[in-house]
Amino acid sequence: MLGLAARSVRQRPGRFLATLLSAFLGAAIIMTFNSMHDTAGARGVDKVSSESLTTAASVVGGYGTLLVFFAIASTLTVNVRQRTEEINLLRTTGATPAQIKRMVVGESVAVALVGALLAIGPAVLGGHILLDVFKDSGQVADSVSYSFGPIALMSGVAVTFLAAAGAAFLAVRRATKAAAGVRQRTSRTRQFASWAAVVVGALAVCSTFAMKPTDAALMAAPAYGAIMLSVGFALVSTRLLRTVLGRVEPLLAALTGVSGYLTVRNMRRRAAELSGVLMPLILFTGMATATLYMQAIENDAIKASGLTKSIDDKNLETLNLTVVGVIVVFACIMLINSLYAATAYRVREFGQQRLAGATPAQVLGTVAVEGVVLTVTGVFFGTLSALAGILPFTVVRTDGLLPEQGLGIWIAVVAIAAAATLVTSLATARRGVRVPAVEAVALAA
Repeated sequence: MLGLAARSVRQRPGRFLATLLSAFLGAAIIMTFNSMHDTAGARGVDKVSSESLTTAASVVGGYGTLLVFFAIASTLTVNVRQRTEEINLLRTTGATPAQIKRMVVGESVAVALVGALLAIGPAVLGGHILLDVFKDSGQVADSVSYSFGPIALMSGVAVTFLAAAGAAFLAVRRATKAAAGVRQRTSRTRQFASWAAVVVGALAVCSTFAMKPTDAALMAAPAYGAIMLSVGFALVSTRLLRTVLGRVEPLLAALTGVSGYLTVRNMRRRAAELSGVLMPLILFTGMATATLYMQAIENDAIKASGLTKSIDDKNLETLNLTVVGVIVVFACIMLINSLYAATAYRVREFGQQRLAGATPAQVLGTVAVEGVVLTVTGVFFGTLSALAGILPFTVVRTDGLLPEQGLGIWIAVVAIAAAATLVTSLATARRGVRVPAVEAVALAA
């Protein structure tokens, strides 16, 4: 089966382009920041510079590892869904589930390793740029020289390899095991994990009130709480979507008529697939909004006090902005992949709608309504998670209830989320409706 996997990659390289891109970007980011460990451990590096570099590498490396796994997992889920017919054919010709798993995992690992090797050059360049940023902000001494060593290289290759192998195994396992009992246990596991994340997030947020405004770790507790609440909502995104659809059905029916009614019915039927879109939306909105607002509040508080930023303050600001950048990249990758999977498989459905009398514009209008519902739902629960962290931090740090920064940051975050959702879904649907209706209906579902 491993030989079959290698031939599959050679014959159809376009299928694995999204996996290659996810692995490439993930390995590049991980190696870029973990090269700071190599730089910090070099001879002649002073203690302050070493601490700044090590902190950046540890924090962003941890977030990056988690996000790399989710990005590759979403990409491979798309890949496996597109190959349902192929997997069924292999099963009918005598292949066992274990053999199919070895084939898919072998393909994924091969592509991921190629992506990791291609990322070495950009990671070295990115490491040089990152070190210059630390030097310009005064966090690292000018005498520190850049070093790309075994920590960066091995971490990038190892994390990419493990993420690809683990994500591919889970994706193909879901595809080959469709027993109702298994799905029920999986649902219960996700629900338990969701409640656990919500409880941990709530405890972290509440612990903010036990801190002093000048505590160095004041931002850590509410930020971590907001992240965990976002994760908790994301894990039960299917249930959240069905709940929202039940509430907005009368409104959509009143605004758009029969098409709105049909849109809600269709989204309810496909809620499990569409939940893959809500997960990155909730995570991106919650984590980006909470981190950016807290950092803005902290900057204004320091400026109002008349003090200058310390090295620790600059480290924290750099880390927060970098983490948000990493989240933006991978959340957009997850969102685009999930939307592509959810829309590309509907070519046959679009053809049936057109044969029944719907125009291409009406089909695209339905997809646009779905995109708006998904965006509003994801932004709503992501914003709730962010507010749970922002409000306690504002109360303790400034003695106010609401941040004075206004809605500008939130609007920017929402604009990015909405653009990624609507542009991807409409572009994919537009390509689908270009297929002649009779030909589209003849395609395998």
